[in-house]
Amino acid sequence: MHTLSSHPAFPARRQRSAGFTLIELLIAMAIIGILTAIAFPSYKTHMMKSKRGAAQAQMMDIASREEQFLLGGRTYATKEQLTDSGYTLPADVSQNYSYDIAVGTSAAPSFEITFTAIDNQLSDGDLTMNSAGVKGPANKW
Repeated sequence: MHTLSSHPAFPARRQRSAGFTLIELLIAMAIIGILTAIAFPSYKTHMMKSKRGAAQAQMMDIASREEQFLLGGRTYATKEQLTDSGYTLPADVSQNYSYDIAVGTSAAPSFEITFTAIDNQLSDGDLTMNSAGVKGPANKW
């Protein structure tokens, strides 16, 4: 008895081997490349904003400590006095910013906190805050 697959008019079908063709792999790689090109800058911007937010929170904490120094001693604290009182910049912030505090010398007490961006945060720029509550640059707050 003859089966259809053994008949000369009906050649045997070849089994397709499992796997991907080169074209399918190239298309998949192209899609991954496009998605990466779109997602990476967005991720980088998000991380920069996150690090900036952590620095801003520390600036607010320092400003609060400065107000406590003013109430206790009628003057704002220098960076050295703040450090001597036990304050240290958290590691996650100190990796991206260094800071300084300038205390005013006029009759009315004043201070200005400056966070200077370092390493990967350089492109985001520096942050400032003073005793009057003025924060700069305005577009970063």
